Amino acid sequence: MDDYRTLADALAADVDAGRLRPGERLPTQRRFARDRGIAVSTASRVYAELVRRGIAVGEVGRGTFVRARDPGPDLPDPADGRVDLELNFPVVDGQAEILARAVGPLLRADALAAALAPVGVMGTPAARAAAAATFARPGWAPDPDAIRFAGNGRQAVAAAVAALVGVGGRLGVELLTYPVVRGIAARLGVRLVPLPVDDHGLVPDGVRDAGPLDAVYVQPTLHNPLGVTMPPRRRAELAAVLRERDLPCVEDTVYAFLRDGPPPLVTWAPERTLVVDGLSKRLAPGLSVGIVVPPPAWAERVSAALRSGGWTATGFALDATARAMASGAVAEIEAAKRVDAAARQALVRERIAVRADPAAYHCWWELPAPWRAETFVAAAARLGIAVTPAAAFAVGPAHAPDAVRLALAAPPLPVLARALDRLAALARGAPGDDGIE
Repeated sequence: MDDYRTLADALAADVDAGRLRPGERLPTQRRFARDRGIAVSTASRVYAELVRRGIAVGEVGRGTFVRARDPGPDLPDPADGRVDLELNFPVVDGQAEILARAVGPLLRADALAAALAPVGVMGTPAARAAAAATFARPGWAPDPDAIRFAGNGRQAVAAAVAALVGVGGRLGVELLTYPVVRGIAARLGVRLVPLPVDDHGLVPDGVRDAGPLDAVYVQPTLHNPLGVTMPPRRRAELAAVLRERDLPCVEDTVYAFLRDGPPPLVTWAPERTLVVDGLSKRLAPGLSVGIVVPPPAWAERVSAALRSGGWTATGFALDATARAMASGAVAEIEAAKRVDAAARQALVRERIAVRADPAAYHCWWELPAPWRAETFVAAAARLGIAVTPAAAFAVGPAHAPDAVRLALAAPPLPVLARALDRLAALARGAPGDDGIE
């Protein structure tokens, strides 16, 4: 029989790896004992040990829950955890309370019963109206009846690509692009064609000279990973090339809520641009829907792709997010995240020479010689800091420069500042140095 501390260690490892998440309810002690083939008294000692370590908290009458762990003001040692500068899912103070007020009425029995009913790709009139207002950008407002709903922004991208490009087809993308697009293309049997970028984003002449293409995927505002935003003149030039080549385009605006402009690409090419977006960045991955706004010519193909891919939104998520959008909760959280992103970028500017938009939650760091991206990532990891190498975003190995992306959203501000100080010191040294001054 396992010692109770060994079982507690295993559960603690599941928490550290993210297999058990903060707030998740653990099985009852009786069920845990039965599943592990141990005595109930041993299970009780396991749970008591988790509580003692601060990993779990017991609530009388409710059960035992995984506790949210506070990383504290200092960086953790590499053996104890890491500072996550890889993933960007921003959460601001008070966000949960704002959302609770908005979606609380959904938990009434009558409202919950309605929300648990199945919905189609067009959702409900209330959801379409709320989404049209939320996802509108300066110079463009979607027609509510054109909106199609997905489970999240990633699924919206997948549906748009599936609608435009068949198996064996060619999708033009920036040569450094959102990594999920690479995975989507692989699953759909789509070939990615790298297109050149510069300090203003995708280069239109690259689209013109790319050879046969079925469609283009582009991130004109706060590009991931480069952080650049395409100016209006470049957007107009790209729209002209799309018309010249008779190409449809997927415009991903997932980070556009952090900036006031410029108008989206669809403003210049409405007849051939499919806008995709989602609420994961605005809210959180656990409460999200995605949207696709296609022009009429592509509407039925997008709807069919959403259905066949199993990418439609659930009724509960759609109702909950519609309430959050209509109540103003999403707008309130967006405003707070703009302030938060600006504060984080200010910390970066004080410490590191990077390519970054002051509105973005990420920045692109072209490393000083003699650092190579993979070597720097490994050295940062030894300091307990996780960053992402350029290769994660490159369409092909030839397009991976010696650079890293820093995602700024996750750590508390004091922890972020200390992590940036350590990375700046590391970059001033050379590979093989400890990087600490």
